[in-house]
Amino acid sequence: MIGYNYRMPNINAALGCAQLEQLPAFLKNKRALAERYTKAFQGIPGVRFVQEPDFCRSNYWLNTLLLDEDFSDRRNDILGRTHKAGIMTRPAWTLMHRLPMFAGCPRMALTTAESLARRVINIPSSVGLI
Repeated sequence: MIGYNYRMPNINAALGCAQLEQLPAFLKNKRALAERYTKAFQGIPGVRFVQEPDFCRSNYWLNTLLLDEDFSDRRNDILGRTHKAGIMTRPAWTLMHRLPMFAGCPRMALTTAESLARRVINIPSSVGLI
């Protein structure tokens, strides 16, 4: 059975308010980390660091790599090698229609979502990594 609990205890609200005070520094660190990733992955064939489009300003909450379709079969190998090197990476997500509780639900063709699920790798994104 699926259920939701949207209540927020007072202690969580207080922690959230305290974190908001640090938001400008967090965003600065996130953008600095994204710049480092941009340089680090520049020129590597088959891999690109996902950057903000020209028309917006990203908070880089989650940093990701996007493999070219030709390299999608190497994703799990990359995940294994990074884990062995002590770098925690992971696939981006499990598509909703693949979760047991939604397997029988109606859906349309999800070609783009399926492609991205095969090719996206989440990389470390903590504000303390700069």
